[in-house]
Amino acid sequence: MQTIILETHIKSDIQTCFDLSRSIDLHKISTAHTGETAIDGRMSGLININEFVTWQATHFGVRQKLTSKITAFKNPFHFRDEQLKGPFKFIIHDHYFEAIGNVIVMKDVFKYSSPFGIIGSLVDKLILTKYLTKLLTQRNNIIKEYAESTKWKSVLKDS
Repeated sequence: MQTIILETHIKSDIQTCFDLSRSIDLHKISTAHTGETAIDGRMSGLININEFVTWQATHFGVRQKLTSKITAFKNPFHFRDEQLKGPFKFIIHDHYFEAIGNVIVMKDVFKYSSPFGIIGSLVDKLILTKYLTKLLTQRNNIIKEYAESTKWKSVLKDS
């Protein structure tokens, strides 16, 4: 098992950060370079407890599908998404939000493991952790960009 922990400091309000993080529409924007699109389940708007989404994207030149479900939810402080089906042995992604003064600390705790035993563990350590850290960091930077400007209104307008 590998664990990636990221902290992003955002000058916004906690509800906006929480909602942007669970926005299917913002997720599509933040992962556009992978061609990621929702193909089943919650396909737009804000995902909620017990809802799922199936994503299709291209990573490492391979078209892949991943279905995740929201399994824990405490608005606006925490939610968890877990892989139901996909290329990993498992993924558990916790999203935490805390207001400290006028800054929101958005913390990601992303735990995952690849299949294929020792070979999968080597791939995790040598390739995937760096790749996934970059992907999550890019996504968090988009969340920050939208939350700290008026761009969030274009994504959360129907919420």
